Amino acid sequence: MAEISKDAPAGRFPGGINEQASVVGAGEIEIAAPPEMVWEVLTAFDRWPSWNPDVKSMSVQGGLAEGSVFRWKAGPGTITSTIGRVEPPRLIAWRGKTLGIKAIHFWWLEPRDGKTFVRTTESYEGLVARLFRAPLQKTLDRALADGLGFLKAETERGTSL
Repeated sequence: MAEISKDAPAGRFPGGINEQASVVGAGEIEIAAPPEMVWEVLTAFDRWPSWNPDVKSMSVQGGLAEGSVFRWKAGPGTITSTIGRVEPPRLIAWRGKTLGIKAIHFWWLEPRDGKTFVRTTESYEGLVARLFRAPLQKTLDRALADGLGFLKAETERGTSL
């Protein structure tokens, strides 16, 4: 996973997840759409519950900008996330907190022959992540794979936002 973090340019927000965290996951997928279209679906946070069944609710405070906060329900807890980096249409990252877990999540979009290669990484740290490392690893791996699949399906459906 180290190569993923190195690909991200340095900036105000770190270049990647905490690769030394107790729980670390990554996934990738190719989507048959240009990056601008994938970006539009991915960053319309308020629409996530309409295409990602794992997201039960979403509220956004502020626009698509560093420092904006969004609260969402996925799994057993409500997650409070703060956007740390926005580089349309190629990178978005945020930090989140829920149930004693601190998470960092990055998304990279790369154009490839009229399609988009999407990479995502996430890390969980904190006492809860250390104590429940194995089940949280399975949960994260499944969530990343499912999220990529749902993003692909929604984008390729060509839903206009």
